[in-house]
Amino acid sequence: MKNKLIVLFAVLALVASSLACSFGDPTLDNVRTAKDQDGEQPSSVFSAGDTIYVVSDLSNGVIGNVVISKWYALNLEGFDPNEPFDEADINIEEDGFNGTVYFYYPPPDGGWPTGLYKVEIYFNDVLIHSAEFSVE
Repeated sequence: MKNKLIVLFAVLALVASSLACSFGDPTLDNVRTAKDQDGEQPSSVFSAGDTIYVVSDLSNGVIGNVVISKWYALNLEGFDPNEPFDEADINIEEDGFNGTVYFYYPPPDGGWPTGLYKVEIYFNDVLIHSAEFSVE
């Protein structure tokens, strides 16, 4: 009987710790530029005809969380490197969201100009990650 009680307490402890892990604060991490929406092909170098993805993993997302991407051209003539040339947001519409969140930018007409770019990812108005990538 004593062994059964010990096993029961061990199982309850495991269940409690699993539940505690699944109900934490929302977090956004593992931000990466990639050649696909799943982030399975991470890259920081792209060609003129590539669609560029920025992929991240959201854990414990709740309704009202917002992920924002801001895109910058760092060394292209006619672009201010301190001003984004584009911005997009994703509003989380599901409590307990766990999964991949991604933004993508298809090549402009004529392809991406060769140069250095940056994308910033914000989570609930806090800068989480800044990634530079180049087009060659």
